[in-house]
Amino acid sequence: MWKPLILALALSSCVLADNWPQWRGPNLDGTSKETGLPVKWTKTENVAWSIPMPSRSGATPILWGERVFLNVADGDNLELWCLNRENGEILWKRPVTGGNYKINKQNMSSPSPVTDGQTVWVMTGTGIVKAFDFSGKELWSRDIQKDYGKFGLNWGYGSSPLLHDDSLYIPVLHGMKTDDPSYVLRFEKKSGKTLARQERPTKAQVEAPDAYTTPTLARFGNKIEVIVSGGDLVTGHDPATLKELWRADVLNPTNYAMNRIIASPLFKNGIIYASSRVKPFVALKPGGSGDVSESHKMWTYANGPDVPTPVSDGELLFIVNDRGILYCLDAKSGAEIWGPQRIQSAIYSSSPVLADGKIYISNEEGTTTVIRAGRQFEVLAENRLEEYTLSSPAVSEGQIFLRTEKALYCVGKRAKR
Repeated sequence: MWKPLILALALSSCVLADNWPQWRGPNLDGTSKETGLPVKWTKTENVAWSIPMPSRSGATPILWGERVFLNVADGDNLELWCLNRENGEILWKRPVTGGNYKINKQNMSSPSPVTDGQTVWVMTGTGIVKAFDFSGKELWSRDIQKDYGKFGLNWGYGSSPLLHDDSLYIPVLHGMKTDDPSYVLRFEKKSGKTLARQERPTKAQVEAPDAYTTPTLARFGNKIEVIVSGGDLVTGHDPATLKELWRADVLNPTNYAMNRIIASPLFKNGIIYASSRVKPFVALKPGGSGDVSESHKMWTYANGPDVPTPVSDGELLFIVNDRGILYCLDAKSGAEIWGPQRIQSAIYSSSPVLADGKIYISNEEGTTTVIRAGRQFEVLAENRLEEYTLSSPAVSEGQIFLRTEKALYCVGKRAKR
């Protein structure tokens, strides 16, 4: 009789530990409840271990228990790597597909993997989706471009899958290089079977239909909606059918033809925050039906991000633009608390992470600036790795995982829960 209880306690402790199971972490919003995180480090100081990487990637490290998962581009090949969390040892590598190529900054390893603690799913920019168990056994494989047509994004596909309950949600929002409609997919996570496919029409023209965003979930009252941003629109979808429940045509009021959207939607404390190409940055109420462009718009702001997805603690909202300029807003009203404040004069493509009362912000030169998450702007540290960086930080059990073009660094001392 004790074995089921022991197993239940073990599983409970694993869930309660702050894993980092998908791109925006355990809460889908770039935040973690971790405490005691490191503030200062170098390549050799306060680093538990590091492991060489064959190339750059926009994909974030994914962590669950004793495993670290990485989407890796190695020459022509795209692979899923599994590492030992304790020392960085490579436990296994599995081929996902060939045909990797570089376009501007990114290659085809940009989508972050996702895991539920038993299975890990990985997607490539070429549209291959595969499922593996934690031993590295392949469970199923899909080819989205083969099934539904070629991707038509100007800069290559870069969205990460969203995992919710028994399903993976995958957006294909494009138009620059195709006349095919945009759509959202729901795959059964166990089998890879398509459970729903919903087309998502837009009036956006030229490059404006293209989006590199990852969906998020809006949980309010007893409802859950899948939130998708891109193609000048924010839309809410039924998680089961993907039926479009509402849309807000608020992200491109000037009908700018090159309004591709990169920063993903954020949901925090009952509010959806949606980015466009800097302006407008929009706060919306979830729910409703039909066109909610005016009825659900709460406020707009003219200094939104282009690439990095914002982060919030529920009271304050922190925006980092791709030039390293920061703004802090009241999360409910949109009132400016402080900003503009410049940190490093560099390009920022990764998204900030908020944990332990601090915000960790990495730029493309490999410098991670740590600021206090408060009503006064305060820089706590600037940590230089001096290696090209696109990936966002991941946080788990007192450590920070930073991926550069040359290496994956595990920073800080592990504090097992």
